[in-house]
Amino acid sequence: LHQLRSMRMPAHAAVAETVNAVALLEAHWARGMVNAVLRRYQRERRELEDALPTDPVVRQSHPTWLVDAIRRDWPRVWKKVLLENNEQAPLTLRVNRRRGSATAYLQQELPGAGLRGHLVAGAPDAIALDEAVPVDELPGFAEGQVSVQDASAQLAVELLDLKDGLRVLDACAAPGGKTAHILERAACEVLALDVDAARLKRVEENLARAQLTATVRAGDAREPKGWWDGKPFDRILVDAPCSGTGVIRRHPDIKWLRRPADIPRMAQAQLDLLHALWPLLAPGGAMLYAVCSVLAIEGPLVVEHFLEQQPAARARPIAAAWGEAQGPGRRLAPGGDFDGFFYARLEKR
Repeated sequence: LHQLRSMRMPAHAAVAETVNAVALLEAHWARGMVNAVLRRYQRERRELEDALPTDPVVRQSHPTWLVDAIRRDWPRVWKKVLLENNEQAPLTLRVNRRRGSATAYLQQELPGAGLRGHLVAGAPDAIALDEAVPVDELPGFAEGQVSVQDASAQLAVELLDLKDGLRVLDACAAPGGKTAHILERAACEVLALDVDAARLKRVEENLARAQLTATVRAGDAREPKGWWDGKPFDRILVDAPCSGTGVIRRHPDIKWLRRPADIPRMAQAQLDLLHALWPLLAPGGAMLYAVCSVLAIEGPLVVEHFLEQQPAARARPIAAAWGEAQGPGRRLAPGGDFDGFFYARLEKR
């Protein structure tokens, strides 16, 4: 049914191969039933679709608790958020600015490989491809000219306000996309930290492919005494572990694997991260909080609680063409070129 409704597979092939698959399961008794169901759907598609329940839990395939949370946090566009979660996300590239511009790559490199795409407004290094391809078909991928990274994640480097010589901590660095992007933008001294030592191998691979250098270290960001050298950072990026509810269109299993009780625990862990890392930020420095979540409990509410408990912290409003203001930060709904995200920029007085 999914092939008939949502994929480009010819209808006759979808039906015939599904019936053949029943034989592979040694369920020969079901061949006639499967064929009849699919053929009837072809004949009566309009009537059957119109008769679907209006309940979004059924129609949009989301658990009840998540539908309720999205409806509460996105009252004007909650139906659109649910719809977008079921659409396939584009393959988005990040062009290494040290090797050229996104415009040059779009106009000069992609056509030679038979690929097409478009620039992403608000993310100056981003190109969204018209059709996804394996990375080894991307011109210059092996040489670090281009990487795969969602446009929403690329916004972090714009908000960090980077300059050469700054000392930067990427506190939850794996798999290393934001670490590499920072170094592609400015000659900074970067510490890429992650609690999962195995995932740091991906960080090292991504840096090596792009011919970039950072200090890569395993450590728990909530326990700085185990890895910090005592020298303050000018910028700290906290891309905190979260529910991932902003990237369901890339990872559909998220909506079924998550449980309501997971979300408050994650929100508390995010708040703990901010408090643990705040003393490492130099006066006048900035901490950027980011989550790929569309739930307010993991976004503005975390930052509001942090600001209440840290008198030296203030949130600087984010003025941008993308997304919309939400509390002390700015959020993006999933859809089009962007995944769901929340950002807040915190400055130390």
